[in-house]
Amino acid sequence: MKSFTHRQLGVCSTKVDFCLDDDNNIHDVQFSGGCNGNLKAIAKLVEGKPATEVIAILKGNKCGPRLTSCADQFAKALEAALKQ
Repeated sequence: MKSFTHRQLGVCSTKVDFCLDDDNNIHDVQFSGGCNGNLKAIAKLVEGKPATEVIAILKGNKCGPRLTSCADQFAKALEAALKQ
């Protein structure tokens, strides 16, 4: 299992830590900062799911007037992790 840390940009959460297993399924997601309850819920919902599936769902999600969101930033983090 590989561990990743992504610095969030333009959102309340400052970073997200997560792991991908050999099949690129997501595990152990932990957001720092942001809307605690919502981000804990996202972490629970994506546990064990394929990264590509989660990217398709979360990518492009916006928060209020922002052009991004914590979920969108997480999708970008997953995309970067898959390229490594």
